[in-house]
Amino acid sequence: MKLHNLTPASGSVKNKKGRLGRGEGSGSGGTASKGHKGSKSRSGFKSKRGFEGGQMPLQMRLPKRGFKNINNVTYVGINVSRLQEIFDNYGLTEITKVSLYNEGIINRGDKVKILGNGDINVKLTVNVDAFSETAKSKIEAVGGTINV
Repeated sequence: MKLHNLTPASGSVKNKKGRLGRGEGSGSGGTASKGHKGSKSRSGFKSKRGFEGGQMPLQMRLPKRGFKNINNVTYVGINVSRLQEIFDNYGLTEITKVSLYNEGIINRGDKVKILGNGDINVKLTVNVDAFSETAKSKIEAVGGTINV
């Protein structure tokens, strides 16, 4: 193997244009296959994302709809029946956001609200962001404790 025998692996080189703008003798001198005039022929040309050649871009043609409340707080709802499943499957008696995250039930940074659908028959210590009234009463009826 010698240096003049080395070639790149087949399929690894995509640009087969050759060297552009290196004189007329190369076959691609002069305008270097960029045509005449216009912004694309100049050096340093960079197109904006969504630019449509001066036509009004699509995102500006479409109407603005709706309202996004920046103070909106969204909770991940977990029913009391799901707490029972979590105890059965993972054996957790103390349920916190960290333990729910570690088991892959919620994502990092999610706010959790316990909802009252279903039944529970095990004593749990639940420490999350919010509770519904029915969830509170069901957890405390079994002897569990609630921390907000």
